[in-house]
Amino acid sequence: MSKVFWNSLLVTPAVLGAALVSAIAPASAQVQSEPSVATLDQVMQYSNEGRSSGSLAQVTSVTEFSDVSPGDWAYEALAYLANSEAQGGLDCLEGYPDGTYRGGRAMTRFEFAAGLASCLDAVVGRLESLDPEALARIEALQREFAAELAVLRGRVDALEAAVEELQANQFSTTTRLSGTAIFAFSDAFGDSVFEDANNTVFQSRVRLAFNTSFTGQDRLLTRLQGGNFRDFVNVPGIFITPATEASNTRFFDEYGDFSFDSGGDFAVAVDRLEYRFPIGIGQVYLGAQGQRISDIVPTISSLDSGEQGALSSFNRNPIYDLGKNEQRIGFGVTLDLSDDLQLGLGYLTGRGNDPAERAGLFDGGYTAFGQLTFTPGTLKLGLTYTNVYSSHQVASGIFSPSVYNSYGISFELGLTDAFFIGGWGMYTDTRTFAGPLAFRGDGEAWSYALTLGLRDLGARGSLLGVIAGVPPYQGSFGPGGGGSGLTNTGGSFHAEVFYRFSVSDNISFTPGVIFVTDVADTGDDLFIPVLRTSFRF
Repeated sequence: MSKVFWNSLLVTPAVLGAALVSAIAPASAQVQSEPSVATLDQVMQYSNEGRSSGSLAQVTSVTEFSDVSPGDWAYEALAYLANSEAQGGLDCLEGYPDGTYRGGRAMTRFEFAAGLASCLDAVVGRLESLDPEALARIEALQREFAAELAVLRGRVDALEAAVEELQANQFSTTTRLSGTAIFAFSDAFGDSVFEDANNTVFQSRVRLAFNTSFTGQDRLLTRLQGGNFRDFVNVPGIFITPATEASNTRFFDEYGDFSFDSGGDFAVAVDRLEYRFPIGIGQVYLGAQGQRISDIVPTISSLDSGEQGALSSFNRNPIYDLGKNEQRIGFGVTLDLSDDLQLGLGYLTGRGNDPAERAGLFDGGYTAFGQLTFTPGTLKLGLTYTNVYSSHQVASGIFSPSVYNSYGISFELGLTDAFFIGGWGMYTDTRTFAGPLAFRGDGEAWSYALTLGLRDLGARGSLLGVIAGVPPYQGSFGPGGGGSGLTNTGGSFHAEVFYRFSVSDNISFTPGVIFVTDVADTGDDLFIPVLRTSFRF
C-alpha cells in the first residue's frame, strides 16, 4: 500500500492510540478488544469527519503541536512518531494546519489500524537503520492488529482491482459520451385545409454527442443524429421575397416546425462537427458541419432548447435562422471585452465544402454576423446584425440572387430567481438585384415577440413557458426594377403555452399547444397540440 493512500485514512485519534501503545508497552502491547468490530464504512465516515475539521499537514517535531506540552503523558510517544529519523523518530505523524493535535477522541480498532498502517509504510525501506527498541515496538503493534491490517489491505486491494478494471474498460481518456432522445405525439387541427390533411403522429429523434478535449480547455464536438420527423401537410414555409416564394426557399422555419425537428427516416448522420479553443480573451470556433449562428453567440432566450425548452421553432429571435440554408460550414470568434460584455463575430456558408461554381467558402451564398451581448446582473441583452447573400433558383437555370441585412434586439430579465420575461424584435431589408424582372426589387420584413417563464412551478425542475408574437412577414416589397411584390396583410400571430415537468434528472414530459392565426396570409388558423418526452443519458 502506498503512503499516500494510508495517509488519506489517517485521523488524529488513531495516531494518539498508536502513541499510547508505543509509550506504555514497548515490547508487548496488549490492547483490549472492543465488543464489536467497525466496518470500513465507519472508518471512511470517521476519516471524512476529520477532513471536515481541516486537512491534515505533515509535522516535523512534536513541539509544533500547540495543545501538547512536555509535561503531558503522551509527549514521549508523540515525539517518537512525529520527530524526524535524525531525531530518533519515525516521521509518520500528521497534524492540523492550525498547529493542534486534537487527540481527545475515542476510536475503533480499525481506525487505530489505519493510523498504524501509515506509520508502517513510513518505515518501509529503512528497517535496517532502526534500533532494536523501535523494531520491537513495531513488531508488537503488528501482532496486536494483524487481523485489522489484513482486512483493510484486502479491501483496499479489491478497490484497486475494481479501479484498474474501470480504467481498462473506459470509453476514452479524452472523450465523454452523452445523448438525448425525444418522443413526440402531435396533430394539426384548425381549418379544414389543415385538419383534413393531417393525422396524429408519433415522431422521435435521438442524438449522441462525443465531447473530446485535448488540453482541458478546448472541445471537439462530434454529434450524430437520427430521426423520423416529417412536416405537416399544407403548412407553408415563410417567404419574404418573391424569389423565395417562387423557388419555394423558406428563409425561416415553417409555422408548424418543432424546435426538436430532425427530418429523415432515421438516416443517422454527422449532424454537427465543431472544434473550439481559447485564445487570450477569446474563443475560436471552427464549424465543419451543421454550424449555426446560435452555436457561436447566445440567443438570449431560456426557452431555446429542443429537449427542455419551447416546443416550436419560434422560441428565439428569428434573426438567428435567417438564411438557414447558408449556415453549415464556417468559423467564428467570441471576445470577452469585460465581465458583462461580449462581442461575437462569424462567417458561415452552406456549401463551403463544394468546389463548384457559385459555391465554396467565398464564391457562393454566405451568412456574416456580429453580436454584442450585455449581461449586467439579471438582465441579458443582445444586439445582432446579419448579412446574408443567397441565390434562389426561380426556374431551370435561372437564379435571382438576393441580399438580406437584418437587425435584431433580444432581451431577458430575471425578475426573481424563478420568474423571467423576455422578447425580441427583428427588422430585415432585402434586395433582389438580378434574375427575371418580376423578382427584382427592395423589400422589408418584421418579427417580434414577448416571452414569459416560471421555473419550479409545482415541482423542482419544472418550467412554465409562454410565447406570443408575430413570426417573420413581408412588410413591403417595392418594384425597384419592376418587382411585383408579395401580397401581405400584416403577418400571422403565434401563441404558445407549454409546461415541462421532470420525472427525474434524466426524464421530463412537456405538454403544450401552439396556435397560429392567418397562416401565410391564407386566412386559415392552425392549432397544434404536442406531448414531448425527453430522455437524457
